[in-house]
Amino acid sequence: MQTAEAQEEPVQREITSDPRRRWLFFGAALTVIALDQATKIVVRSTLERGESWPGDDWEVRFRYVTNTGAAFGLFQDQTLFLSAMALIGLVAIYLYYRFPPFDHFIVPIAIGMMLGGASGNLIDRLAKGRVTDFIDFPHFPAFNVADSSISIGIAVILIGYFLWGQHQQSPE
Repeated sequence: MQTAEAQEEPVQREITSDPRRRWLFFGAALTVIALDQATKIVVRSTLERGESWPGDDWEVRFRYVTNTGAAFGLFQDQTLFLSAMALIGLVAIYLYYRFPPFDHFIVPIAIGMMLGGASGNLIDRLAKGRVTDFIDFPHFPAFNVADSSISIGIAVILIGYFLWGQHQQSPE
């Protein structure tokens, strides 16, 4: 007779060893990295730093800015520290993928988006010493595809946990 813990372990392996989940996870991560880097290349090659398009009278615009810190301007000029934290974050994201909070096809996509976003900003930080941001809403710091992907991935996981994750927990 097996205990409840022994019965749950094979399910955990089955979730992360499914090749379709690996494709979703790594596919989402690589797609985000490619989109993030491509959009940053376009912005850097078409706008001068500080320049906006289509113009300041538009509510949402592209504005080429750079950030040597973290979100909301924290830790300015701390490239080594922020790069180390990003590497730790990448490991944590991968471990979260290996041991997901619930079983749903959206989980590897959302976690892959977080991995891709963190990787995209790390690429900028290591290659240029700063992150390129360009999506500009009034009264909000500029951001990029990588930032958006991280935020969307986190939101999907949180919403998914409340929609699907709680139903999978067994009563003790």
